[in-house]
Amino acid sequence: MPSGVFVRLQHAGGMLKAHVVFLSLGLTLFAAGAYAADALPTAASMPWWGWALALFVTCFFLGIVAVPSGVGGGVLFVPIVGGFFPFHLDFVRGAGLLVALASALAAGPSLLRGGLANLRLALPMAVLASASSIAGAMIGLAIPAAIIQIALGLTILGIVTLMSMAKKSEFPDVGAPDKLSAALAMNGIYHDAARNEKISWHVHRTPLGLLLFVGIGFLAGLFGMGAGWANVPVLNLLMGAPLKVSAGTSSFILTLVDSSAAWIYLNKGAVLAIIAVPSVIGMMLGATIGARLLHVLKASVVRKMVISLLLFAGLRALLKGLGIWP
Repeated sequence: MPSGVFVRLQHAGGMLKAHVVFLSLGLTLFAAGAYAADALPTAASMPWWGWALALFVTCFFLGIVAVPSGVGGGVLFVPIVGGFFPFHLDFVRGAGLLVALASALAAGPSLLRGGLANLRLALPMAVLASASSIAGAMIGLAIPAAIIQIALGLTILGIVTLMSMAKKSEFPDVGAPDKLSAALAMNGIYHDAARNEKISWHVHRTPLGLLLFVGIGFLAGLFGMGAGWANVPVLNLLMGAPLKVSAGTSSFILTLVDSSAAWIYLNKGAVLAIIAVPSVIGMMLGATIGARLLHVLKASVVRKMVISLLLFAGLRALLKGLGIWP
């Protein structure tokens, strides 16, 4: 083997090890911060800037993990911050919507330009999900926090099961489009850089998909977390959109759904700048690094870490709501 090639391989291997060590260190620091936050019973035991800094650091590492694993920041933010920080769950859910919204808005323009987000596919789903997210937000703010904690814990455990069992299909086999998708022109063509070819696609089972998005929007507003974890499986596994189109369109749907629900939380005074601002900034910075790590890390490995993290956070939320682990 030529010496130059060998040196480049050594350099690449060193970079990969460095990224893995960095990610492991980040997860360790996050876990330590979570336990420290849990050990402090009241916010009065720490100055206001201390909690803002802790939120920034926590969300920074959550952003790093969220991108390679393929999950939205909101689905990690709400159960973890709600379980290990001394903030009322209503404020955590309000900030969680802004976290998910900021991430989706940052990615939206490039996805639309690249053809990975399709407006004709997204808009019918987003309209129904936005309406139901408003209802979910209003109901969520009227329900006692303990009940929301229990429902959140059960939902997170359901997400863990879904992520563990779901099999991704990059190019689903779709026969003929159904009448509704054909009438709404839910089809398109995008350029796949990995295959260096144009991919033509269409969808089916549109009525069932629309019905499921009503429920997805309700959950997004109820718990204040982005529903990308549910959008992608419905678009990809049920309706048959290619995986990249499903992920890109899901991000665009989140911009409409989360903004609708966020107005309810803002109107009710459930969005605090001291929680939302450091969380959004930390998540966005972390997601930038996570996007770079996506090229050198196996997403499956990080995905397993996220599943383990969500399993722990889901159990924590459930036990906190039941009063077993206050």
